Amino acid sequence: MTEVLRSSGSLRRRLMVTLIGGAAVLAVLVFLLLRGYATAVAQQSQDAILGASVTSILDAALIRDGALELDIPYAAFSMLTTQQDDRIFYEIQQDDTHLSGYEGLSPPFPRMKLQDIQTLQFQGSQVRRVTNRRWLIAEDNRTLITVSVAQTQDAMAGTLADISRNAALFGGGFFVLATLLALWASSTTIRPLRALGQSVARRGPQDLTPFSKPVPSEMQPLVGALNSLMGRLDQSLNRSEDFIAEAAHRVRTPLATVRSYAEATLQRVDREENRQALRSMVRAIDESSRAAGQLLDHAMITFRADHLERQQLDLGELVAELVRGLTPIADMKDLFLRIHQDGPVTCTGDPILLQNAVRNVIDNALKYSPAESVVEITLTASPQVIICDEGPGFPPDEIDTLATRFQRGGNAKGTIGSGLGLTIAQDVAVAHGGALKLENRPEGGACVTLSL
Repeated sequence: MTEVLRSSGSLRRRLMVTLIGGAAVLAVLVFLLLRGYATAVAQQSQDAILGASVTSILDAALIRDGALELDIPYAAFSMLTTQQDDRIFYEIQQDDTHLSGYEGLSPPFPRMKLQDIQTLQFQGSQVRRVTNRRWLIAEDNRTLITVSVAQTQDAMAGTLADISRNAALFGGGFFVLATLLALWASSTTIRPLRALGQSVARRGPQDLTPFSKPVPSEMQPLVGALNSLMGRLDQSLNRSEDFIAEAAHRVRTPLATVRSYAEATLQRVDREENRQALRSMVRAIDESSRAAGQLLDHAMITFRADHLERQQLDLGELVAELVRGLTPIADMKDLFLRIHQDGPVTCTGDPILLQNAVRNVIDNALKYSPAESVVEITLTASPQVIICDEGPGFPPDEIDTLATRFQRGGNAKGTIGSGLGLTIAQDVAVAHGGALKLENRPEGGACVTLSL
């Protein structure tokens, strides 16, 4: 059972969230800085104009014959004209005494600095006020002139709204650009890791060559560890293959020798109970030999399935050679093997695995066929190998599970077998991109279709 790895989250998503989050913070900071700077510049401009207006009024004040004369210049207020027709307020004081304008606009005398700039509420409107004062000196006295000029901020508010809108657009554009760069950067950063994962996924169990392509320095420890692991696995698989080959030789040869001695002894024994014991011995040896052979065949197929040694094959010739080798066994059981082939059938595949698959299916048909019956072997250009017999067929309620490892049908009692023949055939078919289909013939008997 494959263990499901727990995920701690997407590295790409984590990188994107970090980059996009940073971009969002920077976009907000850019908006606030631009808006703050623009507000400061606009306020300084208004303050400068108000200050110039106050100065022009103060410059027009003089003392003549001991009396204050002040003719307010037209330019003092015309320079404050705006597109929004902001309201303008002014007040002139002499020695803290109201002379002209809007009374109460100037700050109290004891608390007033030489120049005072403030934003305040006046007559229900928010205004920006600039106040300045100047001493006028005559021959016998001196007097303090205070001038305050204030203006509503409707035009400035509109200007700041436009500036804020442009700053927001600039910040939004910066955020979109930073997001696109974050997507590109995260994809580019993760691409080598994804390529490494795909390269590992495409490899079969036999492909344990080390990774030699250049990788980022941060991935070198991981790739080095993978190469070391694959080196150890390669040694282990080589030892396993050597063990299987050696086991096949060491198991089959002694069993064949013991069987030959048992058959020879059977010919020389007269007592029926001894002959029955020897027949049971031969049967047990046959079962052990078959089980050992199929187990080794299955192990060999497991090792070769993901590393096929493909060749261009004449499938008809391969099947004909197998039939020639199995004909003596069929003759002993009074069975006949018949091949049907309309024309040449070629395919690309592993000849050793295909021989194992077809031999196991034919061997099953020989085991379950009654005497004096025919095993039909049909080859089609698909390519397919269809093997049908006249035996009892597959149990209908078990037909979907009979290709499972070590699974035998309920009607297989008393028949030598290990439950691996159909499993081997199915594994070979799947390794060649095909499938194994089991069905019963309407007229009786089983039919196995090996598709490649």
